[in-house]
Amino acid sequence: MYTPLDIENKKFAKQMMNGYSVEEVDEFLDELTLDYEKLYKQASENDKKIEELQESIEKYKNLESTLNNTLIMAQTTADEIKRVAQQQADQIVKEAQGTAQKASDELERQIAVKNKELEDVRKQFDVYKAKMESLLISQLELLKDVNKD
Repeated sequence: MYTPLDIENKKFAKQMMNGYSVEEVDEFLDELTLDYEKLYKQASENDKKIEELQESIEKYKNLESTLNNTLIMAQTTADEIKRVAQQQADQIVKEAQGTAQKASDELERQIAVKNKELEDVRKQFDVYKAKMESLLISQLELLKDVNKD
């Protein structure tokens, strides 16, 4: 690629006959040099901008990748926390059910004991009642015998 300096320093061989006007060629080359210099600077600036933008794109791609990885890790962590929480909740429910079953079994045992005690008291009452009845009958017989005498 030619530089503006290459165009400015370009020399043409002079011909005697039917050649181009040296002044016109020099004037055209000067104009061409100015235009080409502007375009060359713009191209150079554009190349720098493209390089900067590519670097920015690369930074954003890295940032995007990091964010994606972070989101994946956060989702994985959230899923693990939910799984552990569910396991703990299931364990608490099982323990509560076990405790409730033990309490229920204990209450049933106590009811059975109290029913047996009640049955024993009823039997004792029936025995006491029978003894009292027998005593009263014997006392009545004794009074009858005393009255006969």
